[in-house]
Amino acid sequence: MTPGEVQEILIEAGALLQGHFELRSGLHSNRFFQCANVLRYPQMAGQLCDALVANMALKLGDDAVNIDGVIAPALGGIVVGHEVARAVAEKTGRRDLKSIFAEKEEDKLVLRRFTIAPGERYIVAEDVVTRGGRVQETVDIVTGAGAEVVAIGLLVNRSGGKASFDAPMVSLLDIEPITWEPDHCPLCEEGKELVHPGS
Repeated sequence: MTPGEVQEILIEAGALLQGHFELRSGLHSNRFFQCANVLRYPQMAGQLCDALVANMALKLGDDAVNIDGVIAPALGGIVVGHEVARAVAEKTGRRDLKSIFAEKEEDKLVLRRFTIAPGERYIVAEDVVTRGGRVQETVDIVTGAGAEVVAIGLLVNRSGGKASFDAPMVSLLDIEPITWEPDHCPLCEEGKELVHPGS
């Protein structure tokens, strides 16, 4: 699947929005990816995650899908993680491949419902990355348990090259973000209404 085809799906689903947004990072932007709008359609979500797994196998080799599970940060990554795990399980014929997630507790991501065993291998999956803080927290959970992150799979990387991790990162769509600090935002100066779209 080409980046253009990915963008067409996101636009069709209403997941790529235009306007004046405050991102989770606190920066302002004229575009926002509300990936929940594409993930609400199981066929589209499956199509994107199938393509993401195919890209990971193509770019990183079959070792990238020789894993014990997929972990995602809640909430946005949960569907992506589940669909990536399904796609890997179908590709490898594994019935015991896990899809787990980290969730917030006192403003920090933790594993509350699941455990990771030392030596296990995981893909970290996420819908959109801007600065990569939640992905890094998830990576830290895996490595802190003595397990390995073999790859990071993203639907959209809008970090503009700023997000980098110790594990290889594969995304379906890389978009250079247009962002401003709130004090230097031209859309604020124009008086355009600021939207807090949430995560």
